[in-house]
Amino acid sequence: MSRGAALRAVRAPAGRPDPFYAGGMYARRRRAYFLLMGGCLVLFVSAWAFVRLWSVPAAVGMCVVAMVIPPVAAMVANRRGPDDRWWDDPSGDPKSDEWWDELDNKKHRP
Repeated sequence: MSRGAALRAVRAPAGRPDPFYAGGMYARRRRAYFLLMGGCLVLFVSAWAFVRLWSVPAAVGMCVVAMVIPPVAAMVANRRGPDDRWWDDPSGDPKSDEWWDELDNKKHRP
């Protein structure tokens, strides 16, 4: 069995979607992140491409706003949603859960 097939077998138990690559969860995060970062780039480039010709203080203000956006984008992209699976939740695969519980020195969950 190849390495990729083994990872898919562990990650995606039968009858359940893959929790690590759930389409909606990560698509929402990616979309929000890229929209925020795209806005950051638009602000920065437009500030020094043509806004500075009319008002340097406005261009500097736009850059300050653009400077604040990347940390906010990272927080938005990494925020846990109400339907997101947390890192220590059981995956649904008994062997995998037992193995991780043993590594984390936890008792086996029923």
